Amino acid sequence: MLLLRGFSALLCAFAVALALAGTAVGADPPRVLAVEFENDINPVTADYLTGAIDQAEKDGYDAVVILMDTPGGLDSAMRDIIKKELASPVPVVVYVSPPGSRAASAGVFITMAADVAAMAPNTNIGSSTPISTSGGNIPSDLRRKVINDAAAYIRGLAETHGRNADWAEQAVRQASNLTAEEALQKNVVDVVAPDLPTLLNDIDGMRTEPKGLVLHTAGADVTTIHMSLWKRILDTLIDPNIIVLLLSLGVLGITVELFNPGLIFPGTFGAIALIVAFFGLQVLPVSAAGILLILLAAAFFVAEPFVMSHGALALAGAACFVVGSLMLFDPAGHGYQVSIWVALAIAGTFTLLMVFALTKIVQARRRKPVTGEEDLVGQVGVVRKPLDPSGLVFVHGELWQAQSDGGSIGVGANVLVESVGEGLVLHVRPAEAPVAVTA
Repeated sequence: MLLLRGFSALLCAFAVALALAGTAVGADPPRVLAVEFENDINPVTADYLTGAIDQAEKDGYDAVVILMDTPGGLDSAMRDIIKKELASPVPVVVYVSPPGSRAASAGVFITMAADVAAMAPNTNIGSSTPISTSGGNIPSDLRRKVINDAAAYIRGLAETHGRNADWAEQAVRQASNLTAEEALQKNVVDVVAPDLPTLLNDIDGMRTEPKGLVLHTAGADVTTIHMSLWKRILDTLIDPNIIVLLLSLGVLGITVELFNPGLIFPGTFGAIALIVAFFGLQVLPVSAAGILLILLAAAFFVAEPFVMSHGALALAGAACFVVGSLMLFDPAGHGYQVSIWVALAIAGTFTLLMVFALTKIVQARRRKPVTGEEDLVGQVGVVRKPLDPSGLVFVHGELWQAQSDGGSIGVGANVLVESVGEGLVLHVRPAEAPVAVTA
């Protein structure tokens, strides 16, 4: 009887095993969304990453992997990404790859906030000390506040996810940096893997902290997404150098249209350039002082043709433009600064255009009139009605009343116009030498 019961139990266990094996064979493989991210961190790229995490949640992916290579970026954009990572019900894996990539500055914070932090060989992580847009140190009082805030933030992220909080704080306070192998040894990251398939197999079955999610990623079907063309265009348009260039072209186009109404193209182009530049100014944090200096520079350039300062206003406008451009995005964060060479090139171009315009104005003022009474003086004409002393003279294609100042002059003689008297009567005298006159 016991033997029969044992045999029955064995049959049941075998049947269950077959059922489970059949289920495993017929089950769909897990699905993973891989997000290519090789860029700096700004509002446009933050929208791209948070949108990808939303897509992974909406479409039921088992995990989302951010393939990251970043020099850092804006603090506000970084915090938007971290909030999405922490709130995501789908496991978020940050994988610093391919080899040669880095997670620097804001990228360290995003890595510390991930459910799984991974790196490829020959990559590095660190250098999270906040800096100003010029790449230098922030003034002492503000620097202390900013660094303490960043250190506390990254320590909290590391501790919550069971990682080395002491090193994370050193990355902020001392700009510490680690290779992939060093980061693994010091419990800064969870795994080092040479490629994505290996990573997915290595982390399969891992339980994340603090969410307690169990990863199912072995043999997963991977869907890779890239930043769309429209996002790449927007990311290009928020380049500080392009924003300043568009502002300059916009002001120039509007100014040309105001001085030459009806040209249409300069005004249209200027309006479009200004609108696109305003988009960049809206996305990036700007300095009010920088904007005011650029507006003052535009006012100086516009005033130069009306106030003959002999170029002083143009030079003042160029100086204001350069200083305003360098201050425009302070404090915007790492990498967001107008190049001094771009600012100097734009200011120099505007100054040269202003010098060219002033030269033409001076030449126009000094040029001899080509129409009106003044143009008749010095012209040579032909007598059509004898001057005794009054008669008619053919000058400049017209017949004029004329009066001789040197005695009577017969028909056909050449005369020189000396002045124009009352009633538009020409005062003439005999020409010293015969001159060909076109009738």
